Amino acid sequence: MASMHIIRYALQQQVYYGIVEEGGGIARLESGPFEGLRRSGVRDAPDAVRILTPVAMPRVFGLGYNYVAHSQEVGKKTPSLPILFMKPSTAVIGPDDAIVYPSWGENIHFEGELVVVIGKRARHVAEADALDYVLGYTCGNDISDRVLQRRESEFGCLMAGKGYDTFAPLGPAIVTGLDPSCLRIVTRVNGVVRQDGNTADLLFSVPYLIAYLSRHLTLLPGDMIMTGTPAGVGPIQVGDRIEVEIAGIGVLRNDVVADTLPGDVG
Repeated sequence: MASMHIIRYALQQQVYYGIVEEGGGIARLESGPFEGLRRSGVRDAPDAVRILTPVAMPRVFGLGYNYVAHSQEVGKKTPSLPILFMKPSTAVIGPDDAIVYPSWGENIHFEGELVVVIGKRARHVAEADALDYVLGYTCGNDISDRVLQRRESEFGCLMAGKGYDTFAPLGPAIVTGLDPSCLRIVTRVNGVVRQDGNTADLLFSVPYLIAYLSRHLTLLPGDMIMTGTPAGVGPIQVGDRIEVEIAGIGVLRNDVVADTLPGDVG
């Protein structure tokens, strides 16, 4: 089945979903993609719209150390089960939105990742059937405050270091019909390639992750699973431009700006 690029976009103070057509136009949908992909008959011009996050305020599940090479570069042993955390929905931003560098930040890193978009309710799903519950895939950037992350991890938790507002860029499109087992992921900082990995190297595959999560909780339409980052993570600075590109999906691009709020709270 041919893949489709589904985008969520703003036009004249309204928000729509649409399918990007081969000729460049956008076929507007009647409703969200989780209710079906029914075209409304209206077509919108790409240069008239602003692309938004693929899902408004999603639940975001993160995976730690899901590439062996990344575990090695940060001095962690290879996990025997998926290492999960969650990023708040308020951390989510879209393409070309700004990543805010916290005023107290000392060592903030980028992490380019493949993101799974769940298409329908999933509970106790068999691994062999897991991909039937996927709407599509998008790009993600798991921005992380390494100093705070390590302090939290000492006590067995992980939230603030991963959950600051703007620390979960997602987009630009939800792409259907892809094989998640062999997709190239490239992350660039100011045009320089910093990560060049492939989902073939995932420790826990996409079907396994869906089955594992659905064994413990109910996955809902619009849930996002960030599948982990390849080796090559590194720091970002105010003024940087971060690009995450995944074959078949596109480029997620975000600039880094300074926080305008007061300093640390503790």
